[in-house]
Amino acid sequence: MPQPDHHAIAALVRQAALEEILPRFRNVERHLKTDGSWLTEADLAMQARVQRELAARFPGIPFLGEEMGEDEQQRLMQHADSGLWILDPLDGTSNFAAGVPIFAPSLALIRGGRVVLGVVFDVMRDETFSAAQGQGAWLNGERLPPPTTDIPLGKALACVDFKRLPPKLATRLAVDAPYGSQRSIGSVALDWCWVAAGRFHVYLHGKQGLWDYAGGLLILEEAGGHSCTLEGEAVFNNTLEKRSAVCAGDTRLFAAWAAWLRGGQA
Repeated sequence: MPQPDHHAIAALVRQAALEEILPRFRNVERHLKTDGSWLTEADLAMQARVQRELAARFPGIPFLGEEMGEDEQQRLMQHADSGLWILDPLDGTSNFAAGVPIFAPSLALIRGGRVVLGVVFDVMRDETFSAAQGQGAWLNGERLPPPTTDIPLGKALACVDFKRLPPKLATRLAVDAPYGSQRSIGSVALDWCWVAAGRFHVYLHGKQGLWDYAGGLLILEEAGGHSCTLEGEAVFNNTLEKRSAVCAGDTRLFAAWAAWLRGGQA
C-alpha cells in the first residue's frame, strides 16, 4: 500500500480541528476520566471526525484513538506492522478546558515498526507541522531547517514537565538547573514540534503516551533533531508503554543535556 501524502493528511487534520475543536473552545463541556485526566466534547468529536475521514480514504489502515478503551487499543496494536493510524484528538485537554490557548491534535501512521508519518496542528496559531519518513519536516508547507544552535546548555531554553519526573531528578533540576530558563506549555505534541522549530533548545518529559509523542517524534527526527529516553533507549518502541523523552535539536547540545541528566558534568 502506498504511503499517504503527509501534506494531504495535514490538510485533513487542520480542517477537522477548525470545525470540531475551535468552535468548542469558548464553551467547554468537560468530564474527568477514570485516570484523572480531562475529557471534553471536542476530544470525542475530533476523534470521530478523523476516524471517519481516514476510513473513507484509507479503508485498509486500522485506526487507534486515545479515547478508545485499553483492550481495543491493545488489540489494534497488533496491526502496527502493516499500518496503523494513531490519534490524540486533543493533546493539551487540560489547557483547552481551562481556556489556555495551547493545544493540538496529533496524528501518526505506524508501519513496519516505525513512525512513517506525523501531523500536529496548533489550532490557535494555525500552525501545521508535518513529516514523512525520509521527506523532511514541514511547517505550514515550508520545510523546517535543522534546529542547530551555538547556544551552550547553560543558556538554553528548556521545556521540562516536572510532574512526571523521578523525584530525585526533579529536585536536582529545581535546585541546580543546568539550563538558562525553563517553560512547560502543557502539550506534549507541541513540545516536540517546538524543539524541531528551534523554539525550545532542550526538552524533558518523564512519561508520555504513544498518541502524545508519535507524530512529534517523527517531526523532530525529520528536522534533524535527537531524542532518547532517560535510560538512553529509543523513545518509540512500537508499544503502548508510556515513555520518557530527552530531546534537543542540536547534536552537541543533546549530548551535553543527556550527559547532565545521567549525572555527569555537562
